[in-house]
Amino acid sequence: MLTTTPYLRIRRPSPTAVEFTVSTLPPLTVPLRLSLYAIYVLRGTLSCLILLFLYVTWAQSPYGSLPSPSSASSLSIASLLSAILASRPGVLATHLASQSSPRFAVAACAIALYALTRRLYTEESLLVLRGLGIQTSSSKGNILAGRATTRFIPTAKIQDVLVNEAFLGFEARHYLVVVVDGEPDVVVVFPKLLPRAEVIERVWRGVRECLYERGTAVNGTALDGKS
Repeated sequence: MLTTTPYLRIRRPSPTAVEFTVSTLPPLTVPLRLSLYAIYVLRGTLSCLILLFLYVTWAQSPYGSLPSPSSASSLSIASLLSAILASRPGVLATHLASQSSPRFAVAACAIALYALTRRLYTEESLLVLRGLGIQTSSSKGNILAGRATTRFIPTAKIQDVLVNEAFLGFEARHYLVVVVDGEPDVVVVFPKLLPRAEVIERVWRGVRECLYERGTAVNGTALDGKS
């Protein structure tokens, strides 16, 4: 429900620009949006509880200390921490921290936080700007690492755009590459998802047409559809 097989979306912001996006996130319907919001809220809540547990574990160690708000104002950080520790989640975190090995607790919390910050879907795109160049974009696997990794290649540096074939395990896969002048290695487009051959061919035709032709259609259709 939350993810699907990689599919292609094509968007044309202007007659001289086209964006090809391959994503595992289904079209955002109302039920899907609500499900994603619920998951994000749950992830945020669990992450806060884990951070609270880590704080209590540190405070109970020889290197830390629990806050003493008696001499602080009611709006101080110490008072806020004391109020949190006095709540049910705080009492539970304090009890669990006192019963757990610090090393094991920190390792388990680190793994849990890593899992909670993993991105639910993968999205890669290729933006083609006639006369300027192309920009590749690939979403990062972790939310905390940022939104996406991008690279811009000027038109003057593009020698060719090709469809290559290689073995991945026991099957042959097609992938789109950009030959860049002065670089020994080609730039692979959609390197994480490696969509099916029909998608690669459609993107290849669209890229070459936008870069080198005057038309604005791919395979006879306007560049605003979805496959």
